[in-house]
Amino acid sequence: MPRMTPGPIPDSHPDFTRIRSQKLSGGTVTIVADASGLSASESRDLEQRLKAAALAMPYVQEARVALTAAKRGPKLIAIGSGKGGVGKSTLSANLAVALARLGHKVGVIDADIYGPSQPTLLGTTEKPMAEDKQLIPVEANGVKLLSVGQLVSAGHALAWRGPMASGALTQLVEGDWKGTDFIIVDLPPGTGDVQLSLIQKSRPAGAVVVSTPQDLSLIDATRAIDLFRKTDVPVLGIIENMAGYQCPHCGESSDPFGSGGAEAAAAQLGVPFLGRLPLSASLREASDAGRPPAAEDGPAGRAFRDLAERLLSALDG
Repeated sequence: MPRMTPGPIPDSHPDFTRIRSQKLSGGTVTIVADASGLSASESRDLEQRLKAAALAMPYVQEARVALTAAKRGPKLIAIGSGKGGVGKSTLSANLAVALARLGHKVGVIDADIYGPSQPTLLGTTEKPMAEDKQLIPVEANGVKLLSVGQLVSAGHALAWRGPMASGALTQLVEGDWKGTDFIIVDLPPGTGDVQLSLIQKSRPAGAVVVSTPQDLSLIDATRAIDLFRKTDVPVLGIIENMAGYQCPHCGESSDPFGSGGAEAAAAQLGVPFLGRLPLSASLREASDAGRPPAAEDGPAGRAFRDLAERLLSALDG
């Protein structure tokens, strides 16, 4: 990256790409740097590093650093999985509702282009309006929602190639999300075009990977984690879904998909383990009916609240 103006900090410095201008006058250098995306402590560290680098030059007696930042928008949180059928969409909807109940303004993007289920899970058939070619999210269960499922007739197949799917995702991401703190992005399973488009164009603040305890699911979850790591998206943690089942008739517990596999994988991969959710007939029934359990105060609602709180802690960490 070429220098905007002459200055003492060379392009080999690790923070050089954030420098927007350098001006040297007498023994004083004035540096303007971009602190977009940095926390308050990270911004202070950047300022100190730039001052130290400038003052290391023998002809600099004083260093002044001004930090600028692009207007901050909502934080995107990608919810991914290596394979389908692990409950990722149900988890996405309920995490969004739980975050909203914690006092945050939350949106949901149903990026599962070929299998959009968020309108059903959040209990809405309302279609989004558009203003100046920008989609206006609908509100359901205390969160805002945009989904391809709102734009096509129920039961119709979306025979779209990668570029069309990526274009649809762009429309959803560029909707009118002003006022939201977080946007939960329900990704399709796998590591394909939609995931890469989101990462390249919108840069999530972090990603959560959902897996069942069984080895087959964990193998694919590991691939999803590898994709996020290779593209510098922080992995906020793994959630183990369908972890155990309690018979409603006899009360006996069993583990049809195994037990503890996702927690063990998280430890092995060095990522946080956010928690586990059991296989639940009542959760399935409520989801099919468009009544997210996270909107209520029962055991399932408390479980999703706990997951939402751990997710917030991982973001702050």
